[in-house]
Amino acid sequence: MSLFTSNNPALKEETFTELAHTEAYAGPTMTLNGTIAKTAALFAIVVGFAVFSWDLFFYMGVPLPYLIAIPLVGVGLAFLITFKKHLAAYIAPVYCALQGLFLGGISGLLESKFPGIANQAMLLTLTIFGSMLLLYSTRVIRATERFKSIIITATFGIFCYYMLSWVLMLFGVEMALIHSSGWAGIAFSVLVVIIAAMNLILDFDTIEQGVGVGAPKYMEWYSAFGLTVTLIWLYIEILRLLSKINSRN
Repeated sequence: MSLFTSNNPALKEETFTELAHTEAYAGPTMTLNGTIAKTAALFAIVVGFAVFSWDLFFYMGVPLPYLIAIPLVGVGLAFLITFKKHLAAYIAPVYCALQGLFLGGISGLLESKFPGIANQAMLLTLTIFGSMLLLYSTRVIRATERFKSIIITATFGIFCYYMLSWVLMLFGVEMALIHSSGWAGIAFSVLVVIIAAMNLILDFDTIEQGVGVGAPKYMEWYSAFGLTVTLIWLYIEILRLLSKINSRN
């Protein structure tokens, strides 16, 4: 569920401004380079455990029952890290390791059905990330209040739709659009990918705000965690979109 949170609550401006004004903090402060380095470290953990999970599936034939349980554990860790920000350096790597196992298993399952889909999803995720970073750094896209409001509302709507789908699935009812490979289902997935990509702009903006107010050093880990959550969501949605397109062939 943490993959569909509204505007990635781990990365809200209030988080940083409140810390800056309420904490008597005299130590090192958050930097952009530090946040980038920690994001890279968390991303490496995700990829490393995804490769491990992939190998278990493809080369050792190990079943993947943990695929069902991991998202639930991930939700718990995401909530914990949101309320215990100073523990981000310890919790975020565990979260990323679990998500890596999940992504590797899901990617392996889809790869066995649609060869090449995992590489395509990874390439598209990195391409979109780079494009959003370029658009933000050059101020082609600005995180204005109106922009934020639209993306937050859209993201929250997607979150509610996914939650409702999950609840109804327990009763054997399947919601339209999410799993449908028809044109409407593909259009829905394209929309979700776009919204996930736009969340990257909000993440970049909020991190910049955190650096600007001189947030504590440990917020680098917290910020890296939030950005990684968005990247994982983006990858999953691209994987879902590609699987729908491939299933029509």
